[in-house]
Amino acid sequence: MLITVCDDKNSLGEQAAERGGRFIRKAIAEKGECNVAFVTGKSQIATLKCLALETRIDWSKVNVFLLDEFIGLEKGHQASSSTFLYQNFLNLIGGVNSFHAISSDEKKIDETLKELNETMKSHPLDVSFICIGENGHLAFNDPPADFDTTDPYILVELEDRSRRQQANEGWFKNINDVPRKAITMSIHEILTSKHIIISCPDQRKAKAVAMSIYDDISPLSPCAAIRRGNDTSLFLDRQSACLVFGDRRVY
Repeated sequence: MLITVCDDKNSLGEQAAERGGRFIRKAIAEKGECNVAFVTGKSQIATLKCLALETRIDWSKVNVFLLDEFIGLEKGHQASSSTFLYQNFLNLIGGVNSFHAISSDEKKIDETLKELNETMKSHPLDVSFICIGENGHLAFNDPPADFDTTDPYILVELEDRSRRQQANEGWFKNINDVPRKAITMSIHEILTSKHIIISCPDQRKAKAVAMSIYDDISPLSPCAAIRRGNDTSLFLDRQSACLVFGDRRVY
């Protein structure tokens, strides 16, 4: 795993986007298309902004997937992963080959999972842009996470710490407004990606960063599973690296 400590979140976004963009271009050159998964949230804004400015990528040859989505949100809700990605990325790049949104409709959970899991069979992930949650989750795989399933997408119950993070970030008025269920890409599926780009700024993520580097890989510490990735690049700023690295270095 390559770990890069950047001066600030803007530098982090630039470096993460540059590395991820390189792998996207490589996949398009080799097979004519690229399958890319994105997590959403404030930690990803700088990376997405820089990636959208990448003029060397033919986005019309890219298939886009989401890592997760809340169940029960009304269409257009600010916390929806689809809404976030449209506002902060898709609307800036002029269109992609396909965008596989995750339905938030509680009445269509089984149908949604069946469709997504069938689609993933023919769309192996080339690049995944992810982050680490404050409680150590990957996507919405909260501890204790399901390490056994091989289904690409699964239904999960959200841990209160995960729901509290969403409220603290301002996506909801309070924790009571945060949905208790979500559809998430599984740990297994995330780790099948050829390249994993992790953008993880801010001091509030420092404990989770330390967990990902030092904890045993287990359902109680899902973020530690990034060490099993095929090619994982972890980008930190000085604040998120404060518990493990004291200066700017590459490891």
